Amino acid sequence: MNWFLAFALAAITNPLLRMPDIDGVERHPLKVEKGHVSALFFVTTDCPISNYYSHEIRRICEEYGPRGLSCQLVYTDPTLSNADARRHSTDYGHGAYPKFVDRKHALVAATGATITPTAVLIKDDLSIAYRGRIDNFYAALGKPRRVVTERDLRDSLDAVLSGHPAPKPEVSPVGCYIPDLAAFSK
Repeated sequence: MNWFLAFALAAITNPLLRMPDIDGVERHPLKVEKGHVSALFFVTTDCPISNYYSHEIRRICEEYGPRGLSCQLVYTDPTLSNADARRHSTDYGHGAYPKFVDRKHALVAATGATITPTAVLIKDDLSIAYRGRIDNFYAALGKPRRVVTERDLRDSLDAVLSGHPAPKPEVSPVGCYIPDLAAFSK
């Protein structure tokens, strides 16, 4: 079994994972409503590339929401307070979608996210349809392009919401590494 399938199965085996969002509302972030697709966006407050994409994340959620997309923002720094996450999401213009601080990296482990920002699309059968970058604005760390030429997440959403597989189910993101939980306990 390849590692991509292993992570997809991890999401399938734990769809009832419950965790509170930053407002204290108990949610099931891996549960997907029938006929819908869920997008989890993994971010950190101190990653400039992650912060750059905040408005595009909001635009994607607003544009694709009426077509069956639900969005969730996942902060990967377990030491981040809910108040700081709320402040960050407001300061960077994130939308009204649920936001989580993944204090035990349960969502990181279930989806295989390793870099922020990473987008993960989960279908209603709990398979991972896409994992990777939002687009190709960043060619590498510190190397933005003048023009976006590949909109990987939007292309995947268009395909998946139309009942087709993502054109590229896995695209390497560019951004900041998500440290192992042990790095935060030092």
